Amino acid sequence: MANDLYIGCPNGIVLCVDELNQMGCSGRFYHSYQKEAVSFGSLGELLFRMEGFFDSLNFPRRGNTDRNFMEPHTAKNGQQKERERIMADKEVLGHKGQQETFIVRVQHRQNNTWQGRITWADKDKTLTFRSIWEMVHLMENALYEGASPDEIPDFQSWEEKGDQEE
Repeated sequence: MANDLYIGCPNGIVLCVDELNQMGCSGRFYHSYQKEAVSFGSLGELLFRMEGFFDSLNFPRRGNTDRNFMEPHTAKNGQQKERERIMADKEVLGHKGQQETFIVRVQHRQNNTWQGRITWADKDKTLTFRSIWEMVHLMENALYEGASPDEIPDFQSWEEKGDQEE
C-alpha cells in the first residue's frame, strides 16, 4: 500500500477481501479499537458486522432510530462510554487482503443507509458513495476488474434461462 493512505476518522476500517465466492466475498476487517480481525463469510455478514461496529461507537449516529417513550435510556444522559483506541492508524493500515484491500470511512448513516468514502488501497483511488449498495457496487467493480465473464459469479437473475421447473 502507498505511504499516503490514511484512515482519518474514528470509525474507519481496513477491509481485507481474501476470497471471492457465490456469497460475494469473504475476509476480515480491522479497526483501531481491537487487535483481532472481524471476520465475515459473506457480503451480508460484512454489512451487519460493520453496522454493529458503528453502533458500538455510536459514530456516525444513526439517522433513523426506534423511539421508545416507556423505558428509560440505558446510558445516563444518553451518552455512551467512549471506546479506547488500541491500534494506531499506521498499524491498522498494515493489513492487506489476499484479493483486494479497501479503506471504508462511513461519514453519515442517514435514510437507513450509509454515505462516505471508500479507497481502493491497492490502486490508491478514492470515491464517495451515497448508499451501502453504491459502496458494494464500487467494491465489486474493483474485485472483478479485468475478469473474464466466466470468472464473475453467476448470480440468479430475472431473465429466463431455458426450461426451469418450479
